[in-house]
Amino acid sequence: MKKLKEEEATVAKILQFLKDGKDIRKGDWSPKEVEVINPLFLLTAKPVVYLINLSEKDYIRQKNKYIPKVAEWIKKNSEGDPIIPLSVAFEERLTRFESDAAAEEECKKLGTKSALPKIIVTMRQALNLGSFFTTGADEVRQWTIRKGTKAPQAAGVIHSDFEKTFIQCIVFNYNVLKEHGDEAAVKAAGKVLTKGKDYVVEDGDIILIKAGAAKG
Repeated sequence: MKKLKEEEATVAKILQFLKDGKDIRKGDWSPKEVEVINPLFLLTAKPVVYLINLSEKDYIRQKNKYIPKVAEWIKKNSEGDPIIPLSVAFEERLTRFESDAAAEEECKKLGTKSALPKIIVTMRQALNLGSFFTTGADEVRQWTIRKGTKAPQAAGVIHSDFEKTFIQCIVFNYNVLKEHGDEAAVKAAGKVLTKGKDYVVEDGDIILIKAGAAKG
């Protein structure tokens, strides 16, 4: 009964928030209130990134008379949400080059760059996403998880059985690998760690999952 009353109070708070014309994501919600909000899949609870489509000419010169007005509106009505100018026409044209190198050369010639890398990074940040990597003899795989995910749940992204039978993981971060040069040097520096079920996977971790046999 107490839980139902708490949920009812949260729903009433949500309704009032919406009647006041406010976005749910801008509210100050307790963990218990968030548990009520999430299953509702409210549109204004979702993170927002504003993409402003410009002509190719305006994008290259980074100048458009409407951008300050749009930015001012966003600041007033959706403060803190990121804004990224781009040109869909320019991005489409870049895809028609025979190679990435040729597209990069075109950007260099025009004194600009593709907006896609910034869009991808910003979207991942807005969605609270991170990545970890697994390596094999002939491939490296990247896996997407939500930040704060623990090792067994990360293992479950690879295969559901791995979450159920997770034992431990061997882990080091890409930044450590970049600093030391190769895996042997990382091991020599004592940076290869053995972690258990409570380990929270960090963005850029390189992980070897150790799991038991799945039950038939």
